[in-house]
Amino acid sequence: MFFKKQKTNMEAEIAEQTKIIPYILMKYIDPQNGEIKIDLPQNIRKIVLVASGSSYHCARFAVELVEKISKIETRAIYSSEFLLKSVIPHDENTLYVFITQSGETSDTIKSAERVKKETNLPTLCITNKENSTIWNICNYQVACYAGEEHGIAATKSFTSQMLCLILISLKLVENIEPEDVTKSYKDSLFHIPAILEKALAKREEVRRFSKHLAKENLVILTAEGISYSLAKEGALKIKETSYKNISAAILGEFMHGHVAVLNNKATLVFISVDKVSERSVNNLNKIRADYHPKLAVIGINDERLKPDFHLNVECDNVIQQLFANVVILQLTALETALKLKRNVDHPKGLQKVVKDKIV
Repeated sequence: MFFKKQKTNMEAEIAEQTKIIPYILMKYIDPQNGEIKIDLPQNIRKIVLVASGSSYHCARFAVELVEKISKIETRAIYSSEFLLKSVIPHDENTLYVFITQSGETSDTIKSAERVKKETNLPTLCITNKENSTIWNICNYQVACYAGEEHGIAATKSFTSQMLCLILISLKLVENIEPEDVTKSYKDSLFHIPAILEKALAKREEVRRFSKHLAKENLVILTAEGISYSLAKEGALKIKETSYKNISAAILGEFMHGHVAVLNNKATLVFISVDKVSERSVNNLNKIRADYHPKLAVIGINDERLKPDFHLNVECDNVIQQLFANVVILQLTALETALKLKRNVDHPKGLQKVVKDKIV
């Protein structure tokens, strides 16, 4: 059991994810024939994802996954940056996807309104609020069924959005392929709740790691490929709950000058969902030799790396590993904040993003 008694909304909502994931699968996968019950336009050749905050990190994660599964060109744009663009993507057969937990995020709504005004392209929203403003603007809707989220830090809404984006990717394939080439993907999704339970059972290991992080002034989360979105999300979760100055970087790019910050005492965290590349192994070992930071690995490790902390759940594939790593990062943010005696549900100066408030 994760918590005998949840003392905060954030704790409760992290725990709820084990129940929300199977509920989403029940809603969207037909138990008789395995078909995904999501309505999408036909002949999509390009996808543009528009979102802010944690929803943008979800969009960023989806770019590589959508392209891998569906072979459709995909890009993610911050809502606030989308509004500043002189020309927005308007290629034929493009699908715009707007992601907002509340359905009322101002800059995401304005982005959707701009697409409706300037193009004839189809729009789809992923939101936790049916009949919200974004829901009524878009042509297609996907509810993420996370339930009301009281904590400031997005936890259950983030993983539910992740799952919805995976299902949309698989549905795009089903619209093209005559045979069910998505079966193995769909079968693996039903194992995610058990994976999340194993991640939650890592609480004591996470607490020891978080006790260390709480004392650090400089923490860098690094990753490669699809894991970079998790590094961004993990950094955001720790920032908004603990107020720590923590940043995220693509490991290869971090080596181009940014690495100099490690001349200060620091902890470097590497997040991985797949086999660690030779390049990353070399970069991480070089960093340790040159700067001597503490090293933590969340996810799959390589025997040539000797981290001070290693937090992992054994998984069958990348998709399962993504969910496991997300929950470990959520627990890390929670435990670090609790160690620092922060109010995780009501961080200073923060509130849920709603209409007419742009962040």
